[in-house]
Amino acid sequence: MSGGGTAGVPVLRLGDVLITGLLNELDDKAAVDFTDELTERIVADRASGVLIDISRLEIIDSFVARTLMELTSTAGLLGARVVVAGMRPAVAITLVELGLQLDGVETALNAEQGLAALGWRRVPQLQKGTAGASTR
Repeated sequence: MSGGGTAGVPVLRLGDVLITGLLNELDDKAAVDFTDELTERIVADRASGVLIDISRLEIIDSFVARTLMELTSTAGLLGARVVVAGMRPAVAITLVELGLQLDGVETALNAEQGLAALGWRRVPQLQKGTAGASTR
């Protein structure tokens, strides 16, 4: 059993959300393995959401774009919502230049906004010396 993810891509669980990322070294086989692993994890962990951080992805091709769309559709059929976060401007420009639209893929500027879209909220931390003090 694999606990860390296929092709060197870790899949972490935070409550009912799975968090993972894509790296530049993702070839076609690794993309298929990644999709298989992630869909299996959605079912096994009963995930309601998946955050895919692509901030380290410097280039994208049509196969990876199609993989993201198919993964989003498959996850939706399994009851999970996918948010792709951290798209670099060069990746967005490449998608437009290639005429590729990530139909059905929800995006966020960064992982924190992606988690917020999936229902997670950052809890402000109390500063030292303010324990018990009311905050306004």
